[in-house]
This record gives sequence, C-alpha cells and structure tokens, in this order.
Amino acid sequence: MSRFRFVLSAVLASACALLAVGAASAAASASSSAAGHLYVNDNTGGVNTIAAFDRHADGTLTPTPGSPFKAGGVGTGKGLASQGSLQQSSDGRYLLAVDAGSNQISVLRLKSDGSLKRVDKPVSSNGVNPVSIAVNGDLVYVANAGTATSTGGTNYTGFTLSRGGHLRALAHSTVTLPDASQPGDVLFSPDGRKLVGTRVETSLIDGFKVHGDGRLTAAPGSPFTAQGLGPFGSEFRPTNSGQLFVSNAHDGANAGSVSAFAVGGNGALTSIGTSPFPNNQTAPCWVEISHDGRYLFAVNTASKSVSSYSIASDGSLTLLQSTPVNTTGTPEDARLASNGRFLYVVDPTADQVNGFAVSGGTLTELPSSPAAAPVEAAPAGIVTTSASGQGPHHHHHHHH
Repeated sequence: MSRFRFVLSAVLASACALLAVGAASAAASASSSAAGHLYVNDNTGGVNTIAAFDRHADGTLTPTPGSPFKAGGVGTGKGLASQGSLQQSSDGRYLLAVDAGSNQISVLRLKSDGSLKRVDKPVSSNGVNPVSIAVNGDLVYVANAGTATSTGGTNYTGFTLSRGGHLRALAHSTVTLPDASQPGDVLFSPDGRKLVGTRVETSLIDGFKVHGDGRLTAAPGSPFTAQGLGPFGSEFRPTNSGQLFVSNAHDGANAGSVSAFAVGGNGALTSIGTSPFPNNQTAPCWVEISHDGRYLFAVNTASKSVSSYSIASDGSLTLLQSTPVNTTGTPEDARLASNGRFLYVVDPTADQVNGFAVSGGTLTELPSSPAAAPVEAAPAGIVTTSASGQGPHHHHHHHH
C-alpha cells in the first residue's frame, strides 16, 4: 500500500465516526393511524433516550406522543461508529439499547401505541463503551468497543433475556479482544448457530460457532483478515445462514466495497466469487438486506449515498446504482420497514432520519424526508416495527 494511500485511509478512517453535531427541523405532518413505528437510539449525552416515530402508510414519520423516552443509562452525545446499537427482541416485545457513556444496556418494553417503558435499571455491559447488540431468541451478545487504554474492556460478551425482559450476564461467555480493535458490529446468523463480529480498526472479522448453552467457539482460522480496510457493517442473508456480507469502509476515496463470504457450519469464512464487490463510493459503513434476500443496500457515509446491489443465489453481488441522501450530515445505520417497502437511514450529525421508497433495488427519497430527531442527540441504531409491534417477518430460531 503506498504511503499516500495509507495517509488517505487514515484520514478516511474517521469518516464513519464524524463527531460534528447539527440541528434539523421538519414541519409536522398531519397524523393518521400508524402503520408501524420506528425507533432510534439517541445516544444522548447525559440520560440516554430512545426516539419513537409513527410510520404512516406513505412512509412519512411523525413523532410518537411522549417521544423521546428515557433509557436510563448515559449516551456519548457523538456518533457511535457502529451498526446495531438498538435491537428488537426476537419475540417483538422489547428494545435493547446500548448506553455507551455509562457502559450499560437498557431494556424497554414496546407498548401497542408505540410508546416505551423501561423494564429495569440498565445492566452493566461487562465491558467498556458498548456499541452493538446481537439478539437471537433468548440469547444476546454485546460488542464492547473499549478505548485504546481500557485494559481488557474490549470484548464480545453474552447475556440471556427472560420473557419478562430481564437481562442476565451469561457466565464464561466473554471473548476479550485487544484494546485497539474497535469492534463495530456483532450479529447472529438467522438460524442462531453462528456469531460474527467486525474489528474496524485492525481490519479483522471474528467468526464463532454458537453452542446450545449460548457459549462460543472460535471458528478455525478466526479472526479472518478482511478483504479491505475497516470491515464494518455486516448482515447475514436473511434467507441463507451460510452467506455473510461485510462493508469495507476505509479503503479511501471512491474505493468502497462490500465483501461476500460463505460461512461454514463451524463459523469459518471463505470468499464468494470475485469478492470484494466495489461500489466506487467513499466509506460504505452500514448494510441492510431486503427480507427476501435479493437486494443489499450499503450506506456510504462520506459520499452521502446508498448503493444498491442485487444478490445472486451464490451470494455474488452486482452493483445497480448509488442514490444520493438529502443531508448535510453523515448517513449511517439503516433499516427496512417491516413490510420492506421503505428504507430508513439515521444521521447523527444532522440529527435526522432519511426515508426512501423501495422498489426492488431502486430507492426514491420520500418527499417528506428527512424527519427531525430530538435536538441535542446523535442518533445511532434503528429499529422498525409493524403496527402489531412485531418486527421483520423472518422467522427467528429460538436458542435451546
């Protein structure tokens, strides 16, 4: 790698973690009955809150009465540089949120009107600077990003979630990472049998097999060397637990790409086709895949765009196009509506949520976009639910 490219990539390494905070405003639109709800982890400095929006049939977002809701812990008030800092429980009843500023995880009950009620006091994340949550059935793993000097506070660590919404640490589940690793995402395969984590700073990907007791065994060869710098946002194909997609965020200007991996039963990763697949954009940090597994969307923080790829049956990607995002800030974590017809992108710098109509791999920004999030917040992590309170309609395999 040339010295120039190294310097460039070092500068761009911060693209997924820009710390500026902006303000946004949006006119309130007329309220109609909600087709569903959308939540973002505000990551508020001081007491952390979760913002709730009513999603209307046309994709428009309006604040849910009572929003934002107190999570209890403390946010950092700046971008989290992670994917998945807010997740829904598999039974659809709870939200789990990182409180990165107080090293805690909060659990909130989803009520039928879209409002949130805290279950307990926040629970220790058993590490430092929690940034990402993985959920499958009653099993939860958290990625603690630590700090450069947190001496062992960087890890993946497990919890169980009871029917009543109580989180309990899972003994002997912690996998400690070097302090400079900066994990950015931790996630389960759809069948719950594999767990993956990305180390953004050191460009490694961890692969694990998940045992029946919830504990992990590292895959042979793990951690795996990423196919680009800054492996970041990740998602398994919803229709195939043997295919994993990881964005490569830090390869420099117009050199972004998304990798496709086959994942063995033991959690080992092997490259698919001509992976990685370039998108000619800068800093693809977040990925989301259509519920039918046919299209992948990569959010390019520095280019302020979303790239659409089609996914072949073997997992190979074909770039369709990149769609600009209407923002002065930094588009980040993304989630499809539960019906798959809208894609929402959270922006911590402009403190807003951008919405797009989805038709196959084509994105069209909604006339009502963006919607303002609460002031003095740096929202990260995004969850969508349908009016019944349930999330995406793929099946979760509960863990035994």
